[in-house]
Amino acid sequence: MVADRSSPEVYPPYPGTWQEFLSWFADEKTCVAYLEQLRWAAGFRCPKCEGAKGWRMIDGRWSCSGCGRKVSVTAGTVFDRSRIPLQQWFAAAWYMTNQKHGVSALGLQRLLGLGSYQTAWTILQKLRTAMVRPGRDRLCGPVEADETYVGGIAQGVRGRGSDCKFIVAIAIEVLSPKGFGRVRLQHVNDVSGASLVPFVSSAVEPGSEVRTDGWKGYNGLSRQGYRHHATSIAESGDPAHVSMPGVHKVASLLKRWLLGTHQGSVTAKYLDAYLNEFAFRFNRRHSSRRGLLFLRLLQHAVVTPPTRYRPSRSRTQAQNHNL
Repeated sequence: MVADRSSPEVYPPYPGTWQEFLSWFADEKTCVAYLEQLRWAAGFRCPKCEGAKGWRMIDGRWSCSGCGRKVSVTAGTVFDRSRIPLQQWFAAAWYMTNQKHGVSALGLQRLLGLGSYQTAWTILQKLRTAMVRPGRDRLCGPVEADETYVGGIAQGVRGRGSDCKFIVAIAIEVLSPKGFGRVRLQHVNDVSGASLVPFVSSAVEPGSEVRTDGWKGYNGLSRQGYRHHATSIAESGDPAHVSMPGVHKVASLLKRWLLGTHQGSVTAKYLDAYLNEFAFRFNRRHSSRRGLLFLRLLQHAVVTPPTRYRPSRSRTQAQNHNL
């Protein structure tokens, strides 16, 4: 490894340019070594018995001295049982975090020369899952909360009356009248209190001030320990984007991103994965060190349990038809 980008809060170091990336991760062996630094910074630890003693086998795996289990550094992570080389996983993570608006599955397939759209789609979906750090801190108030609608067009129907779009709940920290902090997003089934109150509870620290419009679905927030401040948009005389600027800014950026990078082709089943990516990008929008985002994504990936994905046959055929 050629450039030392280590600091007290960043370990291990990370490449800063594509040229450095190619130098650092020239083969599978260097990729495995990097993942071991991320997963076992203090030394090998068996995921079964928690034993700290073991030895490396000829095939690169570790053998636990305590239980005898054979352990790969990718076992139990996003990369578990993947036949895709780690070099391609790393390259996908690099492009995903270094492109301002992300990359589509079709774009990644062409970029890495992958054999199928399905392979590229699966890589991106698993990396999106890893963009949510397990046990992440909740937002701190004041926080704006609202919903928006993404997906198909409902002719002649607006707002909460729409029934053919996907509902996305949004919560965002308000730092100043024009400054905003972190965001949380989640696909919800409806705009009832049974959906909206649990979303806020999972996204916002108890005791925080939560600002919403006058929708009755948020009425239960006070009983959950929040300082609920509701503003009736109709009675305030201000348009919604003035009364609730944070959530409306996020909603606008989200829709533009989905239509631009992904041509709006998201389904309800996988919408949360795309919301994870959007939040990951938005929350790190001021970072000037793109290589650090690559590091953070891999750090999340080695502590995220594996998930199996398979796109629908019709979606795969439609995309391959456009190659």
